[in-house]
Amino acid sequence: MTGPADHPLVSAVKPLVDAMGAELLGPEQAEADDVVLAWEGVDVIAVRLPQLSDSLDHILAAMERRHGKPLAELDRRTKQEVVRTLEARGAFSVRHGVETVAGALGVSRFTVYNYLNRENGAKGE
Repeated sequence: MTGPADHPLVSAVKPLVDAMGAELLGPEQAEADDVVLAWEGVDVIAVRLPQLSDSLDHILAAMERRHGKPLAELDRRTKQEVVRTLEARGAFSVRHGVETVAGALGVSRFTVYNYLNRENGAKGE
């Protein structure tokens, strides 16, 4: 990244940018879809947001790090919690989201749909 890497704004947003799987760029490198952040009226940094499918992969990797092991090795209850978290984060609105999550969890698409239906059924009660 070009630009003031030690600027307070960069230090403040970097953890969020990393968590999203986004990329920091100098403001002069910004393209139409990038978000340029300014500090006191001066453009300091641009954030290039990831594609949704890349975001899902990034979220799954972060969840593996949080649990300390591959998601496929989690017990059923924890996998259900992972599916609830992913649903809240919009993972299943991404094309092939269910398939991607099923692969990461080591379960079938049918199982993921069952987890989702179980959660949605509980909400309706």
